[in-house]
Amino acid sequence: MAIKVHGSFVSTATMRVLACLNEKGLDYEFVPVDFAVGEHKKEPFLSLNPFGQVPAFEDGDLKLFESRAINQYIAHTYADKGTPLIYQDPKKIALVCVWAEVEAQRYDPPAAKLTWELGIKQLMGMTADDAIVQEQEAQLAKVLDVYEARLAQSKYLAGDSFTLADLNHLPTLNYLMGTRAQAVFDSRPHVSAWCADILARPVWQKVVAMRNNP
Repeated sequence: MAIKVHGSFVSTATMRVLACLNEKGLDYEFVPVDFAVGEHKKEPFLSLNPFGQVPAFEDGDLKLFESRAINQYIAHTYADKGTPLIYQDPKKIALVCVWAEVEAQRYDPPAAKLTWELGIKQLMGMTADDAIVQEQEAQLAKVLDVYEARLAQSKYLAGDSFTLADLNHLPTLNYLMGTRAQAVFDSRPHVSAWCADILARPVWQKVVAMRNNP
């Protein structure tokens, strides 16, 4: 099998790539990386990702890391497969790029911190830091105010079709729903409807099932 994803189901970045592959209906091999023994911090994994973080991605002789870059590659290389995650029109492509950058630069910093505090820490039997949670909820709220205005104009962030700009949010959203941070999303009706829509996608539910039954 040409495509391999080296990662962990705990990792939001790994789940982001799996979601993209599943939307495209591509066959791939998932290669678990054992964090407990530090497998990601030594060879041969470091030859795939020199920063020692998951995921690492292989498509034949091509080796990539950084989940959003991997998803860009998948979306463009396999544009004719599965769900169209990018547009052909240059102006629409630009919108996808803008909102993908917003996800990475504006949304993800507070969302990732909240995912750690309210999601992953709980899985590890640790206690969330309430001061950090409050601070990051406030930061996230500012970003979601912008999302609310945008989603009042279109069904999805980059227009009326589901694209990479939406998909890249899925792993952190999945962790945060059911935690106290869900209120930040639910208090904004267009954001709340968007969350419910993309989280219910059958392909995303397949990723969640893979995580729950590795």
